[in-house]
Amino acid sequence: SATYRQSSRVTPDLAARDPENVLLARGPKLRMEAEMIRDSALSASGLLSAKIGGPSVFPPQPAGVSSEGAYGALAWNVSQGEDRYRRGMYTFSKRTAPYAMFTTFDAPTGEVCVARRDVSNTPLQALTLLNDQVFMEAAQALGTTIATLPGTDIERMISLFRRCLTRKPSAREMDLLLAFRERQKARFDRKELDALQVAGTPGGDAIARAVWTAVARSLLNLDEAVTKR
Repeated sequence: SATYRQSSRVTPDLAARDPENVLLARGPKLRMEAEMIRDSALSASGLLSAKIGGPSVFPPQPAGVSSEGAYGALAWNVSQGEDRYRRGMYTFSKRTAPYAMFTTFDAPTGEVCVARRDVSNTPLQALTLLNDQVFMEAAQALGTTIATLPGTDIERMISLFRRCLTRKPSAREMDLLLAFRERQKARFDRKELDALQVAGTPGGDAIARAVWTAVARSLLNLDEAVTKR
């Protein structure tokens, strides 16, 4: 609806007229649900599969999550090819050991019915966005795409920013991101970090891909990347 699509930003005028938002003078600010967070990152990276229907899939998750706990172990054989990047709704669910990333972002386990999901804000969520294999692969795909785009670093940064946050960066944000990019490049040039390990699969300029992967990881970890504003 038009109300839902409103910005959540509170202006002095709106605060005076509708401080409690009883009249829906502004839109709600909501963190996306677990499945949507994963889908959004995969969509921004170009990895998300648009395939509809079919059996459940097994995206990457930490070893041991499904093989421990009650009611027997489940061999989590990670799906390959397109199935690795299916939408979150197709992820196999074991009630006693649900998909770890979804649990981190408050998805219900399925053991009981819930009328509304909890919404938490924890350090583990930030660590997941930085280090979970799914988000790392999304950042690597983004890094490779952006590194091969024609144009200047500013133009590449705008493209990456829009992919992750669906808007252009402000001048201040651009300055911060370009400075961050230069610091990361210096670290890879000094071999303080392994460029190929960060960039992922071999091919092209490993340092360029690794640098843009690092920038993509930082953008995917922003609150704005997982929040409807």
